[in-house]
Amino acid sequence: MSGLVDVAVIAAILVLVLLRQFAPQRVASDVRRWWVLPAVLIFMAVRKPGLVDHAHEAVSALLLAAGVLAGLATGAGWAWTTRVWSDASGALWAQGGKASALVWAGGVVLRLALHAVGAAAGVHQGSAATMLTAAAMLLARSGLVVWKAQGARPAYRVPADE
Repeated sequence: MSGLVDVAVIAAILVLVLLRQFAPQRVASDVRRWWVLPAVLIFMAVRKPGLVDHAHEAVSALLLAAGVLAGLATGAGWAWTTRVWSDASGALWAQGGKASALVWAGGVVLRLALHAVGAAAGVHQGSAATMLTAAAMLLARSGLVVWKAQGARPAYRVPADE
């Protein structure tokens, strides 16, 4: 796949996930598969040549690690700002809000800043690094939302004497 197609895939997945977070979404009943989409992105990223710029291996690896850490932190912040609850039937729901969008936007700015640092240092950064960062972000968000959903309580009030 070309770099342009990779960027389009990354953008489409992130836009879809971001737009869906503002409407209440039922948390999947099969929570064992929360890692599939990030795993596909990781597979796509690591199979591409040029994940690390061999002309600047140390700086490139450092930027890649910083991008993955930034993705994990962004995903954790995104999950932390996502409201998770259980309805009267026991179905689990999740919904992000303005804070979630701000965390996500901050993650994008951070990734762009890392890309700018790499460009200033003369490090070639392909779409695989961005794909790996996006995978880390989705992995952290999905995993933490599933974890939060395990402790979700019904959104209605139950009298204390029952």
